[in-house]
Amino acid sequence: MHKRALGAAAVTGVAALALSACGGSSPTTPSNTAAGTGAGSSKSATTTGTPETPSGTAAPVRDANVDLVIWTDADRSKAVQKYADQFAAENGVTVKVQISTDVRAQFKDATKVGKGPDVIVGAHDWLGELVQNSTVAPVSLSSDVAAKFLPSAIAATKFNGQSYGVPYAVENIGLMYNKDLVPNAPKTMDELVATGQKLVKEGKAKQVMSQFVSKVGNAYFAYPYLSAFPDGGIFGTKPNGDYDPNKLIVNSAGSVKGGEELAKLGKEKVLSTNVDDTNQDALFDTKAAPFMISGPWSVAKAKEAGINYGIAPLPSIAGGGTMKPFLGVQMFYVSSKAKNATLAQEFVTNYIPRKDVQLALFEVGKRPPALKEAYDQVAASDPDVKAWYEAGVEGKPMPNIPAMNSVWGPFGQATADIISGKAGAQARLDAAAKEIAANIAKG
Repeated sequence: MHKRALGAAAVTGVAALALSACGGSSPTTPSNTAAGTGAGSSKSATTTGTPETPSGTAAPVRDANVDLVIWTDADRSKAVQKYADQFAAENGVTVKVQISTDVRAQFKDATKVGKGPDVIVGAHDWLGELVQNSTVAPVSLSSDVAAKFLPSAIAATKFNGQSYGVPYAVENIGLMYNKDLVPNAPKTMDELVATGQKLVKEGKAKQVMSQFVSKVGNAYFAYPYLSAFPDGGIFGTKPNGDYDPNKLIVNSAGSVKGGEELAKLGKEKVLSTNVDDTNQDALFDTKAAPFMISGPWSVAKAKEAGINYGIAPLPSIAGGGTMKPFLGVQMFYVSSKAKNATLAQEFVTNYIPRKDVQLALFEVGKRPPALKEAYDQVAASDPDVKAWYEAGVEGKPMPNIPAMNSVWGPFGQATADIISGKAGAQARLDAAAKEIAANIAKG
């Protein structure tokens, strides 16, 4: 389940997705075993051996004798390990892949004391904070290589016009629907509601739609309702397209209209604060709800439940336009304190852009690959991948500026209060704007 922006808890980052890993040999922390010798080098190439999960929530311990250390979560570790092994063998160096239970926080703390990794795998919306803390370095990605990636993926790796990583996957939410109950996806929210209400009245469903709201709200899932209206959203942008922390628009005229749509759907029981990560998938997978707004992480459960599902772009809202989701991008970063910066840059800029690497990482979560060539191959044989990508065509990268950390909790709670009817859209979004502005001012 995607748990980004779950109220105040999300201020510290993005929870790891519960997805299966695949491919390659096993990652570990922290023992070494020989893995061969690179051509032209007499140095033994060493990689990790059997998996070793960190004790509790402890950070991995860096081995000072290893040339290149990569931190990732458990989900992606095996796929990363496979290519770390190859890189070590081809270059005659020692490489270690270590599993971190909280890559973002542990990397930040370890780097401060000179014990961090050289490369990390994580989400693009960490970028602003990592740059602000001087923990990541720009990457030397040539323009011809950058052109091989989806433009939205490359855009997400930049901060103040500078590239800080290489992307490998994109993700966004869309509309999942039960094709046995709804043969064709609705184009508008009004059509979705009318169709769902009819199914409920006929006894074929128990509720119209399943969407993560929760008692504390979920800013990630609420944002598309605001983005459906002109000037609706969270931050305005600078002339170069970067998000501007000084242009907070959560209570703009367009955002308020989006809030009013949330209130309307809450009153109609289409959205409910009783739906969260514990039951969102189950409501759809048991056919209680014919529609669900979610992402690729929900597909496996739907398949397991035998649901004949379809995937479509989010619907449009009357008086506005199409709901536009946030785009999330997964990427590889290079530490500003890398023991061997040249080696780290080589791995990230020459290995990660490879088609075989992108395809291997695709198998971990089935998110559309960021490399166009890899995406084209996968989309030709996997209609779900193509559908998820098309659902995000009009989306914008999630803000990667540090100020976004001040938004998740207050904005999420505001949307929950609006949906539950505790407060009106204008007043509640005005209050959220004041709280967010104050948080940003405090840093």
